[in-house]
Amino acid sequence: MKIVVLDGYTTNPGDLSWDKLKELGDTVVYDRTPVELTAERIGNAEIVLTNKAPISKETIEKCKHIKYIGVLATGYNIVDTNAAKEKNIIVSNIPTYGTAAVGQFTIALLLEICHHIGEHNRAVKNGDWANSADWSFWNYPLIELKGKTMGIIGYGRIGQNTGQIAQALGMKVLANANHINPELENENCKYVDLETLFKESDVIALHCPLTPSTQGFINKETISKMKDGVIILNTSRGPLISEEDLRDALNSGKVAAAACDVVSTEPIKSNNPLLTAKNIIITPHIAWAPLESRKRLLDYTIDNLVSFLEGNPINVVNK
Repeated sequence: MKIVVLDGYTTNPGDLSWDKLKELGDTVVYDRTPVELTAERIGNAEIVLTNKAPISKETIEKCKHIKYIGVLATGYNIVDTNAAKEKNIIVSNIPTYGTAAVGQFTIALLLEICHHIGEHNRAVKNGDWANSADWSFWNYPLIELKGKTMGIIGYGRIGQNTGQIAQALGMKVLANANHINPELENENCKYVDLETLFKESDVIALHCPLTPSTQGFINKETISKMKDGVIILNTSRGPLISEEDLRDALNSGKVAAAACDVVSTEPIKSNNPLLTAKNIIITPHIAWAPLESRKRLLDYTIDNLVSFLEGNPINVVNK
């Protein structure tokens, strides 16, 4: 059996091992695969693993030996799942590997907005504190989170993890989700509709999937329903946000600050509107990437593949 990994570098830049995968078949790992080389590199492989390298209907039709596509991520929009289903190709994803990492990173972004730790560290090392007339100084407003409200759009595993940390910081949580679990509600956490969430939240965190109904749903209209001075966090998918509208809201002050670990096109383009916005943190899609999280991802990838080979595929996204 031939196994091809199209873009293995981000999952394993050298600090993990592919050995368990290699035990399952003749394995070729490419660090990165340009779109035009996808079909050629898959060739006659039966097993294809990909993180962000697209697998289109055209590729699926050209590569007639594919039996299984494993996505090295939770999001699987880079695979034409309908075309795969038509060819009886199983597509599996990894739904739970980054829960703790992404929740932690979301809160880290929020805390950076609240305290500007990086900027104050730089100020000290540049001599600003040594030259200050006062024993304490700050260059930015500082924000205490206790008593404030975080609205979380998408209250699955990651959203719940973020919500738990927010509550530990003394925040109240308003959750919006397609599926409601009453057991998660308490005096500091309740489910609400989007209108209520937009109206009452001091901080809004996006943890929802990218679908036709959520694409661009953070836009001029929905931002207008939010509190003046709201903070927006996106560690989910870039296209959830109309970037021009968010830029305008940041520059006008309607949105006090934002932090995005994801953007509409990745890597970010030099003309991305968010690059000309005030009070925004942009990180290069790294919320998922701690070593512990990537190791878990690789272990689950092996579990998915072994289950498929045993005739009991799990985490199938194109049933």
